[in-house]
Amino acid sequence: MRSVLRALATAAAAVLVATAASPAPAQARPEPKAPEGFVALRSVDPTIIQEMRYTTAHTFLGERVDGYRQPVCILTRPAARALHLAQKRLLRQGYSLKVYDCYRPQRAVDHFVRWAKDLDDQAMKGEFYPLIDKSRLFDDGYIAEKSGHSRGSTVDLTLVRLPTLPTRPYRPGEPLAPCFAPKDERFPDNSVDMGTGYDCFDTLSHTDDPRIQGAQRANRQFLKRTLTDVGFVNLPEEWWHFTHRPELFPDTYFDFPVDRRSVAGR
Repeated sequence: MRSVLRALATAAAAVLVATAASPAPAQARPEPKAPEGFVALRSVDPTIIQEMRYTTAHTFLGERVDGYRQPVCILTRPAARALHLAQKRLLRQGYSLKVYDCYRPQRAVDHFVRWAKDLDDQAMKGEFYPLIDKSRLFDDGYIAEKSGHSRGSTVDLTLVRLPTLPTRPYRPGEPLAPCFAPKDERFPDNSVDMGTGYDCFDTLSHTDDPRIQGAQRANRQFLKRTLTDVGFVNLPEEWWHFTHRPELFPDTYFDFPVDRRSVAGR
């Protein structure tokens, strides 16, 4: 009996030593939250239409983008308030803003970069970059390792004529049409005709491209004029891309996820 008890005591001591020597289980790192100064656009203006493309597979990657967990537009408060001012003016004229993308986490930009380096993945070429060799996406400025969206005051958006119906969902694997095809041949979008679809990697997306004329040019200029009046600056290479100035965080690239919890209560 004594030998049995001695053996049990020795085994128990060994277990205690092993437990003490084992590292504590790693604690999951909490997700970063948006700092004060960021808000959910819907809390500032619930009338602005939100079609958050990067939460869907209808992207130039052909899949949901890293960091986009919920279809919520997050922006710095000054940018959101400026959109609210623009929206009030547009509603009186029978239009609404529709946002495609707002704040973009750095992990999403990193996803873009990984995709752009994989030259074998060209599943969405037929729609988003029909005439561009994928190997030139960095050199031609379509993809970069940093994005102004990650600073929180940049938004991608368009105009919708009211009343409107929602855009139908994209069905993965469906036939693709070039983003610069006539509007009735492109993927359906309830926006006014801007001459190209959103995220069209082509020089026709340049806001003032001289080949864009008539109603398409007028629509681009209407959008640009409306947003310029409330403090936004257009990126000339993308008719949909606007940054509110001065930026609240001009030098910081954030990486909190696109999730309602990131701006809970704001």
